[in-house]
Amino acid sequence: MKRLDFFRNYTLENDRVLLRPLQPEDFHALEEFAINEPTLWEYSLLSAGGSDNMKKYMDAAFSARKRGTAYPFIVFDKRTNKYVGSTRFYDYQRQHNTVQLGYTWYCKAAQGTGVNKNCKFLLLQFAFEELGLDRVEFRADNGNERSIAAMKSIGCKVEGVLRSNWVSPTGRRDSIIMSILQDEWNSELKEQLRAKIKY
Repeated sequence: MKRLDFFRNYTLENDRVLLRPLQPEDFHALEEFAINEPTLWEYSLLSAGGSDNMKKYMDAAFSARKRGTAYPFIVFDKRTNKYVGSTRFYDYQRQHNTVQLGYTWYCKAAQGTGVNKNCKFLLLQFAFEELGLDRVEFRADNGNERSIAAMKSIGCKVEGVLRSNWVSPTGRRDSIIMSILQDEWNSELKEQLRAKIKY
């Protein structure tokens, strides 16, 4: 069984997007979104709105990578030749051969352009085909209709809702749980998602 190597610098890439490991110097590329688009983190458990919060957000991501539980990426849109957001694997559980995929956000200009589906294709392909994981889990605030629709559009199956399970900046939240299993990816979802990103 392969494992996620937190000391290795993975780069995932296709014709549309490039994902590479998030680095401290990427703060300068992402700070503009933190300042100008703070509502991007409306449903996030950890807001990156504002320069100070973006620094804390990135520091938390680096700390999780050092602990061997998360692997954050910065997202580069080849069509616009700009960095447009970030995403990560987290809650990696080697003993159970599973990971969660989340902490995903894109600037408003990149939303609805196909960036997300391209990123998800590369990340799921890597998770299931390179790492051989059995399950990739997704979570979101149950009130975040945009994120829920995006997860369903790539083939995630709803498993249920954890009621009042997290403290959020606005109180407590209900979290919807979705997942994709390796056999689902191999049997149909890979080709379905591949077809969606060819346009």
